[in-house]
Amino acid sequence: MRIGYGFDSHEFREGIPLKIGGIALAYDKGLGGHSDGDVLLHAITDALLGAVAAPDIGALFPPSDPKWKDADSVIFLREALIRVHDAGYGVANIDASLILAEPKIGPHAAAIRVRVAKLLGVRADCVGLKAKTPEGLNLQNAAVAHVVVLLEKHPTKARKKITKRKQS
Repeated sequence: MRIGYGFDSHEFREGIPLKIGGIALAYDKGLGGHSDGDVLLHAITDALLGAVAAPDIGALFPPSDPKWKDADSVIFLREALIRVHDAGYGVANIDASLILAEPKIGPHAAAIRVRVAKLLGVRADCVGLKAKTPEGLNLQNAAVAHVVVLLEKHPTKARKKITKRKQS
């Protein structure tokens, strides 16, 4: 077994769609970032990469590379999963905490869990998701995600083959 930890944060900005966990949420601001700013998928990606001692999201998809401008964070997650599976592991479960003042995550939590589970190839009951307000942290205009992932070793013959998508 291996454990990985991921963290990400982004500031809210006007005129950007909000995506959290691969789900578009109705809100008047989105999360700024070089890609789509999906703070939860970024933290999950780093947790997966860290668990197999791979380079982090910034090294693999540098913000200095215009190729990744406004990219869908699912691309990053898929690359991390390829590296996890190539190392002989699969996702057992994840636990995530989101810290943000608004929007409220509760009404969207089930949809986010289902989407993340589908992306990871696990059951929704293997995805923990909590949302907290940033009381006293002066983070009223930001979203933060903390993620822990548990990987389990897969027998070589039972390993699921994942094909790498061509990155454009």
